[in-house]
Amino acid sequence: MIPDQYDNLGLHTQKGIEFAEKFGSFVKERSAIESEYAHKLRKLVKNYLPKKKDEEDSSFSSYVAFVKMLNEVNDTAGQHEVIAETYCNQIQVEISELVKEIKDDRKRLLHEGQKYQSNLQNSRYSLDKHKKTYEKSFKESEKANDTFVKIDADINLSRADVEKARLHAQLKNRTAEDYKTDYANQLQKTNELQRLHFYDLMPNIFQQLQDMDERRICCIQNVMQRFASVHKQVLPILLKCLDGIITAAEAINPREDTRLVIEKYKSGYDPPEDIPFEDLSNPRNGDVCNTLSSNRTDSLTVRGTMTVGKNKRRGLLNIFSNNKNTVDEIKEDFSDLPPNQRKKKLQQKIDEIKTKIQQETAARDGLMKMKGVYEKNPAMGDPATVEGQLADNGLKLEKLQNELLKFQGYMTDAEGNGNLSRDNRSSISEDSLSRSASDSSVCNPMNYKISAPNTPQQTHGSSNSPESGIGTSQPSITDDAENFNDPEFENEYEYNDEFDAVLGTGKALYPFTGQSEGSIGVVEGEQFDIVELDQGDGWTRIRKRNSEEGFVPTSYIETYLYNNC
Repeated sequence: MIPDQYDNLGLHTQKGIEFAEKFGSFVKERSAIESEYAHKLRKLVKNYLPKKKDEEDSSFSSYVAFVKMLNEVNDTAGQHEVIAETYCNQIQVEISELVKEIKDDRKRLLHEGQKYQSNLQNSRYSLDKHKKTYEKSFKESEKANDTFVKIDADINLSRADVEKARLHAQLKNRTAEDYKTDYANQLQKTNELQRLHFYDLMPNIFQQLQDMDERRICCIQNVMQRFASVHKQVLPILLKCLDGIITAAEAINPREDTRLVIEKYKSGYDPPEDIPFEDLSNPRNGDVCNTLSSNRTDSLTVRGTMTVGKNKRRGLLNIFSNNKNTVDEIKEDFSDLPPNQRKKKLQQKIDEIKTKIQQETAARDGLMKMKGVYEKNPAMGDPATVEGQLADNGLKLEKLQNELLKFQGYMTDAEGNGNLSRDNRSSISEDSLSRSASDSSVCNPMNYKISAPNTPQQTHGSSNSPESGIGTSQPSITDDAENFNDPEFENEYEYNDEFDAVLGTGKALYPFTGQSEGSIGVVEGEQFDIVELDQGDGWTRIRKRNSEEGFVPTSYIETYLYNNC
């Protein structure tokens, strides 16, 4: 290896380091791509994961398959995160450490090589200097010898001149010999240093540079293999994810999904009966007259009842018409749903309440055990601290039990084994209302009659209110009242708010505390009078045997309306 290749080797090793840095940058950017891809996959899955409001569709096989596919895609993102993490935390770090190590080794080796090169050049420069001094001294010595020979041959010169020339020639010869010795010694040193430089020092430097370059190339080779090996390791998992998606797609059952749709939206209503033919050309004798004569009394009856109901409900309990809780009370029994859907919703609610009861019961058992341990060993804790929790637990259990009874009552009503449904209470036809009217009065079991204001009326129990005697549902009354616009009877039957007609009797199916303003408490099995029907807000006004009046939930009672004569 000749010295002029030393600089080329330095350039080659520099290019090798730059190549390693470039490869490290490639791995870093590839890791960023994998990480970004995994992040976007997870974001995609998050955006398309079903929300809580879509849980009712979770029974469809296509829905389940889609959720499984999203989970598999999420797992795929996880594998790409593994790839990115391996690239970033292992391969890239390994390349960075290698580059730093190679840079330090190269700097050290090049510095040593430069020092060896400088030492050799200095030795050669000193050799040239000694050689030139020796050559100059040798020429001066030869010249002095020639001068001495000429002077010695000249007979005209004195003996002293000859002796002086001889001494000068001898001095030059000794000086030349000294410089010759110095030149020889320097030549020997230079040759030894040159041999050491070319056969030991520089080969060692070149060998270390070669080892360094081979280590760099070997590292890149290993990194490339690991680069591919990381993908090969996650490919089986990715294939499993793809197989999972295929399996989920194969599990989709169109017929079962459509059957679930049918089951979900099946109302449970019976098909309507055939519409009867009405022959208007042959009315029965007396029907027209009876109908005309009863219309006015019917309107009066409806108007009187509606006025009392409106005034009483508006004056006594405005919260039932404007309070948001009323809407929630109406909707909580799912009465606005078809029968089948209502039963499903109620069953779900019952199961949910039972689960909560089980949880609270388990919590109570744990608290009781804790209290027993504290009582046996006061050092572990104060039993009084558990009593407050037990009291709260008892209140929660009582509330859940009452709620369970309420929804079980709703279920009984939905199955047709409980009290009359709202549809049944409002099923009395306009025909029945017409038949209940007469020319001068409307009869009921207690023979109450409508009369002008301030006319004494027969009482029922402790109530002195006039009886309308109407046993129809509230929707029919409302329709007639809205259509009644006769100014002659506008204010005729607006009775005092303290009195109301008895429309029927009722019995409490469940206990009700009646803590809200305007409501009244009842016990299970208690009987009372119905003085105002449910007007669509879920509450019925009753009068107890002690003349107390108030509102109770319609779903908590069973009503028996009086039949009109």
